Amino acid sequence: MRDISKLQKGRFDVLIIGGGINGAAIANMAAEAGLRTALIEKNDFASGTSSKSTKLVHGGLRYLENFEFDLVRESLRERFIQLINVPHLVKPLEFIIPVYKTSPRPFWMIKLGVKLYDFLSGKYLIHPHRVLTIQEVVKELPDINQEGLLGGVSYYDAQMDDARLCLENVLSAREKGANVYNYLEVLRVSKVNGKAQGIEVKDKLTNTRFDIKADRIISCVGPWTNQMLKIENPHAMAKIRTTKGVHIVYQGELSSKAMLVQAKKDKRIFFIIPWKGNSLIGTTDTDFSGNPNDVKVEDEDIEYLFKEALRIFPNKDFQRKNIISSFAGLRPLVRKEGSPSKVSRNHVLEESYSGIIYVMGGKYTTYRKIAEDVMVLMGREKNRESSLSYPLVGSGVVTDKPASIAKEYKVDEALVCYLINIYGRCFEDVLKLTKEDESLKDVICSCSPAIKAQIKYAQSVELACKEDDVYWRRLDMGYLPCQSGKCQNLIKEILEVENGV
Repeated sequence: MRDISKLQKGRFDVLIIGGGINGAAIANMAAEAGLRTALIEKNDFASGTSSKSTKLVHGGLRYLENFEFDLVRESLRERFIQLINVPHLVKPLEFIIPVYKTSPRPFWMIKLGVKLYDFLSGKYLIHPHRVLTIQEVVKELPDINQEGLLGGVSYYDAQMDDARLCLENVLSAREKGANVYNYLEVLRVSKVNGKAQGIEVKDKLTNTRFDIKADRIISCVGPWTNQMLKIENPHAMAKIRTTKGVHIVYQGELSSKAMLVQAKKDKRIFFIIPWKGNSLIGTTDTDFSGNPNDVKVEDEDIEYLFKEALRIFPNKDFQRKNIISSFAGLRPLVRKEGSPSKVSRNHVLEESYSGIIYVMGGKYTTYRKIAEDVMVLMGREKNRESSLSYPLVGSGVVTDKPASIAKEYKVDEALVCYLINIYGRCFEDVLKLTKEDESLKDVICSCSPAIKAQIKYAQSVELACKEDDVYWRRLDMGYLPCQSGKCQNLIKEILEVENGV
């Protein structure tokens, strides 16, 4: 499956470095435009910031405070595009904002904010906001702290599976002819008369080195941008500012509705969101000046999130033993002074002296627009302002009823529905593997409905190379409580068999 010799033959029109969401989308659009395209990632696709998000496709309600109306309006349109094109991965989600007497933002400001949010949504509105009384807030959130509660508001955004959304962009690019590879690390930029003509890479799986030649190189490495700038030019100045965002997945649902909460300590906002039957709590927003490879969750990050969550749910006994998983990601913000939360999430495209295009800043929701802007900069495409179409490999209507599919493959209907929610219209490709081997219908572990066929599919179709690629980014099993650890062991065993180890 992994034939890197394709990268060594000939010359590419465009080479994209970085297999996060921006790089994946650019590769998808470039391949669609007929360009000879290569996409490389030094680890697994979406293994960096693109799988460490709050799992939201949203306009960014809080950006209204910074008067970034254009960014919010653009994000709300992009939110709609994702909702209609990949409904199996992006779904509407209701949020409640509880407001207290001690909240840093008064009730009138919150009500005005959601009203403006709806106005900026225009025809892309999911559902109108509602102002809630104290009684209505308590009805929706029975365990909420009622002391000093004034009421709240309800509004809608969307929830996504970030890693799989990135992966579907990668697979869509491959389907259109792009050469896509993970575990290839950039070592050096090759130049002719001062202009970048290619790169030298190391295959981290085989420890071999080789050159890739390309007419245009695009860097989409997010938090590693400053390091990439140094590879190109040892004297380059830093262009981005990295801020750390930490999330924890806490066992059980603290609330059946998503919550946007105003933190008391630093007045910033964070979320408490239902996620796969548990609760996603986050995020922090603190400057990070270390090596992006070394970012991790610190004790003070967990204490911050616990303290703020306890203020909202004072009767809950938050304990570390109930944390299923935690993760830290870095936001690659365009370098600017001031509070991290105040730095704009707008993206910037900048061409270096040797001709490399650097994609900097941006937010996950606007990834499609970022890719489009790169294509326009290269003179390969006009803006798609009138188009809402952006289908991916899993897009499309599943016409067959789950019950009939379940009968055909002799599996539970619940399994079919589960697979549709992961793979969209490609779900049957997974089930077809079970006709060749009945044992692939077996559940991997009691912690998840995932079956063995999905491991084989991840390895043979979805470019998974390592255990973590499957466990975290293909099957999302790392977000589920598991006492036995059987799932990770079985994934490793099946991958070894598939790889002939």
